Amino acid sequence: DSDPPPTLDWNMWLGPREYRPFNKTIHPYKFRWWKHYSSQIGNWGVHYFDLIRWMTGEVYPSSISAHGGQYAVKDNRTIPDTMEATFEFDSGMIVTFGQYEAAGNSAMREGEIELRGTKGTLYANPRFYRVYPEKGGQFQDSSPKMEPMEEKVESEDMDYLHMRNFLDCVKSRKQPNAPLEEGHRSTSMSLLANIALETRSRIEWDGEKEEILSPTSANDHLHYTYREPWSLA
Repeated sequence: DSDPPPTLDWNMWLGPREYRPFNKTIHPYKFRWWKHYSSQIGNWGVHYFDLIRWMTGEVYPSSISAHGGQYAVKDNRTIPDTMEATFEFDSGMIVTFGQYEAAGNSAMREGEIELRGTKGTLYANPRFYRVYPEKGGQFQDSSPKMEPMEEKVESEDMDYLHMRNFLDCVKSRKQPNAPLEEGHRSTSMSLLANIALETRSRIEWDGEKEEILSPTSANDHLHYTYREPWSLA
């Protein structure tokens, strides 16, 4: 711990969270690695959950479980350097997200998202997707189920497009490409994974009421006491 930089209002930066001394591993970037300030699944996961939900039409999971720990990166973080979370949806879809701070190689064939289906497997990132035909499993017909597919997006400045869309919607009063509620739903998946890991439990989630059905004690992690003078209206 140390004194904050003279240009930083540390009290305001902490906001409603309980006060703690400044530490360079919290500000300006690594706050995503601390329990009280999200985590790497909160940092990266929300982007991918948003994309996965958009691609599949899913709204929220019905159960969440997570595993992880601090195995390789020895610093003063309070969240794992390695974490995997599994989300089950009522449709039968299962999403697995992995965050591996101790390893830099890709965990999949290509791209950043893998959607595995019965006819093919899709690999995607914000600029392309490719679909490779699937073959039947051990007790199925082994012939390819479809033709390969590929699509690329023309190179554009994604940050500019996001900002342009937002400003256009301020003028038109239309909903943006990424509405606030969709961002909330995707963020909730990240936070629920953190709660599942913290409580070492399989969470049953009511996405309409936004309530943890089991274990009910995990609902204590959905909110925290605000530090004065902050309050939630």
